[in-house]
Amino acid sequence: MEFLADYGLFVLKAVTIVIAILVVIGGIASLSMRNRSDSDGELNIKKLNDELDDHQQQLRAAVCDKEVQKQLQKQEKKEQKAKRKAEKKRAKDGMEPLPEARKRVYVLDFDGDIRASDVDLLREEISAVLTFARKEDEIVVRLESGGGMVHSYGLAASQLKRIRDSGIHLTVCVDRVAASGGYMMACLADKVVAAPFAIIGSIGVVAQLPNFHRLLKKNDVDFEMFTAGEYKRTVTMFGHNTIKAKEKFQHDLEDTHQLFKQHVQQYRPRVDLEAVATGDIWYGQQALEYRLVDDVGTSDDYLIHACDHADVFTVRYEQRKSLQEKLGMAVQAGVEKAGVRLLTMANRQLHSKG
Repeated sequence: MEFLADYGLFVLKAVTIVIAILVVIGGIASLSMRNRSDSDGELNIKKLNDELDDHQQQLRAAVCDKEVQKQLQKQEKKEQKAKRKAEKKRAKDGMEPLPEARKRVYVLDFDGDIRASDVDLLREEISAVLTFARKEDEIVVRLESGGGMVHSYGLAASQLKRIRDSGIHLTVCVDRVAASGGYMMACLADKVVAAPFAIIGSIGVVAQLPNFHRLLKKNDVDFEMFTAGEYKRTVTMFGHNTIKAKEKFQHDLEDTHQLFKQHVQQYRPRVDLEAVATGDIWYGQQALEYRLVDDVGTSDDYLIHACDHADVFTVRYEQRKSLQEKLGMAVQAGVEKAGVRLLTMANRQLHSKG
């Protein structure tokens, strides 16, 4: 038993050292990212149609026998030959070549944290697409966010408004959650598609902070704050919050909520604000009944269907990463995976019979 105890202590020490090293590497990467130039990036564009065709070819090779594959390839070549023949005939008859009938669909992703940090990437992607997109094209934003800071999500919503103002159809697909600031963005779309169990809504405003005034007073610690202007500061974490200060803070929240409701009403005029602007949330199917969304389905279904009649491109703006940043991201991914595994194991234990 003493051996096991010593061994366990050794393992704990080793883990502590490894974590310390990882934290240092992560810190170096974080500092490097802060000093990075905003223009130090590039667009990564992939055609979803080609990816689906590749997957189809791989499945065909695995599932179909050689004779069936030959027949399918022969049929495809026949169709391509007929198409080329028709184009040559039009050229021989002096007719203009057929115009490009297929529209283009540009797919962007936004994964929002509390600060809407992805807005910097989103603005680059939107700026790039708007330089080339035509009126008959479409932009699809796969949006996932539970909301966060008002001013940050206000800027993110303004980026989507640029698409609407350009006259290009905007679709927002929500697979998991578009709540609060996330819905502030989503409601700008011409069409909102939500998965059946995606969380939608939370049209409300919340603010909360601890107050340590009584603790400081108990330990004879004074907190002094000096301001110029009656409302330069209302409620604080360390000072005594008066009734007047709390009322002013609540009034500011109500004003923000009113602006949020006006925003939703402007872009979703069919929504009954009295019913939905309570801060409550709904699942996708329920949100459809409240007209918070226009259709129920996943982004996968929507985009695969779009490939039938359009050329679909995913557009990503990616920052060039240094070695330190790559190490930092690897560390972060490892820590996140370890955390998820621990939570999964704990959840299984809670639901086990043993």
